[in-house]
Amino acid sequence: MEHLERCAWVLRGTLVRSAVRRYLPWALAASMLAGSLLKELSPLPESYLSNKRNVLNVYFVKVAWGWTFCLLLPFIALTNYHLTGKAGLVLRRLSTLLVGTAIWYVCTAIFSNIEHYTGSCYQSPTLEGERKEHQSKQQCHGEGGFWHGFDISGHSFLLTFCALMIVEEMAVLHEVKTDRSHCLHAAITTLVVALGFLTFIWVWMFLCTAIYFHNLSQKVFGTLFGLLGWYGTYGCWYLKSFSPGLPPQSSSLNLKQDTYKK
Repeated sequence: MEHLERCAWVLRGTLVRSAVRRYLPWALAASMLAGSLLKELSPLPESYLSNKRNVLNVYFVKVAWGWTFCLLLPFIALTNYHLTGKAGLVLRRLSTLLVGTAIWYVCTAIFSNIEHYTGSCYQSPTLEGERKEHQSKQQCHGEGGFWHGFDISGHSFLLTFCALMIVEEMAVLHEVKTDRSHCLHAAITTLVVALGFLTFIWVWMFLCTAIYFHNLSQKVFGTLFGLLGWYGTYGCWYLKSFSPGLPPQSSSLNLKQDTYKK
């Protein structure tokens, strides 16, 4: 438990700072552009991380929203109830996860439709021999063809959105003080470590996506959707009274407004 607490202390000192919430969006955008330019101008040799079957991609990134949802659910519930003692407020704050799920679902549906309506089926990955009889990606792949359309990077979108959402919710740790002998302390400490490592995985795999996959425009649109999903909620809507609200903290509204004005 002592090692877990040390790890949680380091993660809290790293991810809970207001500077992280302020500059992480810019850092993600800049790293996406830098990685994309590297991919276009001086591609790195293939590695384990450039293989779509790598462990982090298959078991984490492919279900990134599931991981984020399942860890934020108890974290938001425990920390918000500990600070407020109001079940109604906790349920209101948990609705952020429903909003996040809606954003994930709508955006991925948009990406899928864009790829469908801009795509065609070909006989080979080099886009030779268009097969006009196949009008959908599923039908094309089912017949051994290769579908090519404008494939907005779902990874860039989701990893951006998940990382920023976790960092926003962890801001509540500024206010959380628990007795080390209490079981709540162990639960929150464990969740802090899990969410911290998850955030680093999301950022790392975001960089790998920028370096190894998709073209520049596909990653720009994917990252932009992720940033808009985050800013539209935590930067705008959640500042209003009729919303799930921000994590409870001292003068949270004023602090948040000041953060986005800078």
